[in-house]
Amino acid sequence: MYQHILVPVDGSPTSTKGLDEAIRLAKLSGGRLRLIHIIDDLSLALAMDAYSGVAGNWRNELHTHALTVLDMARDRAAAQGVSAEVVLRDIYKNTVHEQVLAEAADCHADLIVIGTHGRRGLGRWVLGSSAEQILRMAQVPVLLVRAPE
Repeated sequence: MYQHILVPVDGSPTSTKGLDEAIRLAKLSGGRLRLIHIIDDLSLALAMDAYSGVAGNWRNELHTHALTVLDMARDRAAAQGVSAEVVLRDIYKNTVHEQVLAEAADCHADLIVIGTHGRRGLGRWVLGSSAEQILRMAQVPVLLVRAPE
């Protein structure tokens, strides 16, 4: 069964739903979680917009937030008796899905669990779908956990 489960987390309710499912699977299989948070160009652009009236370093703000998200996710797993390690990637040259797939290969994941909005139509076209790209390109099974809107 699954021993090395990769879980992208961003602190959103959708991501947390995926994390909770990964925790359940890890408990059943005796596996470990590897939690990954990715800071990408879009994250940086959104932070710059959100903090546009505030002097400061946006990258530091994103990094601090990312560490908080990862710590909270690890604590959530630990509370259920599941071991989890964390990885923060802030490589701006690759897309989110490329970084998740690279991490899956690096850590020899045998499952990727992702919370998804399950958008359709224009919303999916405009926003794109990292989860869909991971699903299409992954070399290991991918479990998409749909969160209600």
